[in-house]
Amino acid sequence: MGEYSIALLSYEKALEIYQKTLPSSHPDLATSYNNIGSVYNAMGQYSKALSFCEKALEICQKTLPSNHPSVATSYNNIGGVYDNIGEYSKALASYEKALEIQEKTLPSNHPDLATSYNNIGSVYHSMEEYSKALSFYEKALEIEEKTLPSSHPDLATSYNNIGLVYKNMKDYSKALSYYESALDILQRALPPTHPNIKTVKNNIEILKKNF
Repeated sequence: MGEYSIALLSYEKALEIYQKTLPSSHPDLATSYNNIGSVYNAMGQYSKALSFCEKALEICQKTLPSNHPSVATSYNNIGGVYDNIGEYSKALASYEKALEIQEKTLPSNHPDLATSYNNIGSVYHSMEEYSKALSFYEKALEIEEKTLPSSHPDLATSYNNIGLVYKNMKDYSKALSYYESALDILQRALPPTHPNIKTVKNNIEILKKNF
């Protein structure tokens, strides 16, 4: 709901109880640190977010097997903070560590892999390494097309992401094709006034000016 101060208050109360009753390296503490870190990340308080996410990772590394999903989650969270502050090489390093764990432990069409491929694709996109971005976005889309219903909004997000890459590569006809696929899904899945529909329509209008 975006009620971050209320979220923070609740998470901090939970943390306070855990700190009084659990050993300092208990995995539940890591979950609390990750939760608080994610709120600070959403609030744009990135140094605080990083501090909490790193505490979570430290506990996970001490107490869990090195390929445990919670370790991957912590790396993804840290990557997300670095991504938001434009520290792309650090973001990439964290996202790749998460992906390495997931590729070893999850089935090849698991949704968490699609998320990681999208995360890495997004960083490459920000770094203007468009062919690498495209490669990762396409891997994510391949999983989503196999595992999600054809009108799922995540598919639209992937089509829009790929469209953006093609636009930046100046391949406008492919970009338009992906944008139109995204719009088609969103119009089936969401109410007509939804901001995501407006975003894709704007993308299409801007693109048509380049033709």
